[in-house]
Amino acid sequence: MNSTPHVAVVVPCYRVSRQVLGVIARIGPEVDRIFVVDDACPEGSGELVERQCNDPRVRVIRHAENRGVGGAMVTGYRAALGEDVEIVVKLDGDGQMDPDFVPTLIEPIVDGRADYAKGNRFYDLESLQEMPRVRLVGNSILSLVNKFASGYWQTMDPTNGYTAIHRAALRLLPLDKIDSGYFFESDMLFRLCTIRAVVQDVPMAARYGDESSSLRVSRVLVGFPPKYVNAVLKRTFYVYFLRDFNAGTLQLVLGAMLGLGGGAFGVSKWIHSTLTGVPATPGTVMIAAMPILVGVQLLLGALNYDVQNVPRVPLQRPRRAPG
Repeated sequence: MNSTPHVAVVVPCYRVSRQVLGVIARIGPEVDRIFVVDDACPEGSGELVERQCNDPRVRVIRHAENRGVGGAMVTGYRAALGEDVEIVVKLDGDGQMDPDFVPTLIEPIVDGRADYAKGNRFYDLESLQEMPRVRLVGNSILSLVNKFASGYWQTMDPTNGYTAIHRAALRLLPLDKIDSGYFFESDMLFRLCTIRAVVQDVPMAARYGDESSSLRVSRVLVGFPPKYVNAVLKRTFYVYFLRDFNAGTLQLVLGAMLGLGGGAFGVSKWIHSTLTGVPATPGTVMIAAMPILVGVQLLLGALNYDVQNVPRVPLQRPRRAPG
């Protein structure tokens, strides 16, 4: 039987004064430390916790300026790394995340099967009925895009902030480079892939109260696409060119060259036919089409290789029982 790990919870706080005390009160005995990060909350959430919460596990950390949820989590992560804890959980202070779920969330990490665990609200179809339709559709689209960006093809619900991470993976992450805003969760997955951490989804119910979400559709549509494109390009370079050359690299390069070459040849002949009025011969059409078809097949092969290349060996070392 594995020994019980030391667990810390980080609670980023911004406009959560109505819910945060109730959230902290429900955190179970499996948690050893609670870091409440007051992200320059205009409602004084940190002061409220210090004044009214008597839980000895709680430590309040204040930001002089608002840094965003990602910035608050990085502060909490750094504080946790300075303590004797092995697993760090992100638990929002707005009441949308059930503290009773913590033992279930950290189970894959405790068992040594994963380095990072995250909630997934897409398993329970009935609970999805509680999710606003805009969020449901948006999360489905973001899940597909995130698979390309992060390389974790088995994960869904990338904006789900209920997460847990093992110390071994946390220490390898470039915390100063992680997005400080609402792209934090998606950026975490991209960064985890670059260190080959094992990620596992944990089914959870969708839960919504009377709180309002700060994540707006307009913010996602404007801010997320360029960040996802940047993540795709960086991950492709890191995984298939900088750190390794493999079958996926060969398929990707040859597929892109053949597809672009065939496309460029076909466009040039189409322009020539348009200007001269002389239709292209069947042979010319085939010369343009064949590289494109072969290129598409090679790119699909590269995609299949990427799906199979998901990290499967955890970074953490197996835990042993004392004695």
